[in-house]
Amino acid sequence: MDLPQPGIHKVVETASRKGISLDIRFVPVFASTPQAIASAVDADPGQVVRAVVYVAPRPQARPVPIVCLVSGRNQVDGALLAAVSGEVALREATDREVADLTGFADREIPPFGHGRDVRILMDQDLCQYQWIWASAGAAGAVFRVEPRTLRMLANAVVTPLAAATWMTAPARTVDQRLQFEAG
Repeated sequence: MDLPQPGIHKVVETASRKGISLDIRFVPVFASTPQAIASAVDADPGQVVRAVVYVAPRPQARPVPIVCLVSGRNQVDGALLAAVSGEVALREATDREVADLTGFADREIPPFGHGRDVRILMDQDLCQYQWIWASAGAAGAVFRVEPRTLRMLANAVVTPLAAATWMTAPARTVDQRLQFEAG
């Protein structure tokens, strides 16, 4: 396959080394939101993988990157990310840091094939789907993959990352008619 972009080549080559062949598809470049990508590939926005890069600053050293693979319906919960990663201080990476730490531009970050070793955490909500769609390393390039295959290709740890929906759910009320006797 003749690949038009070096980023796509890195992704395909990484998958190939693990015995996986990817079917790269191209969506309109303006389809950069999970909703637009989902519409272009006839999927649910939750099936679109967003790669969000966070960094853990280190004194007098390069920050440590953590790539979060998140369902297109979710936002990363910073406190939860800190808890599951074991990092005390985390912040979202700047565009320049994203490029320096992953080798890809912000909207083109694939789940694997980065320019250096990075820690990758995968949103457990992606596992509910039979197929998910991820960036292939260039604007408009995506591929379809099973969540367990993506986990293997990315060497990702599956964990809760999404802002908790239970925090916004109404609290259950206790039935006031229940009475207990001490005995």
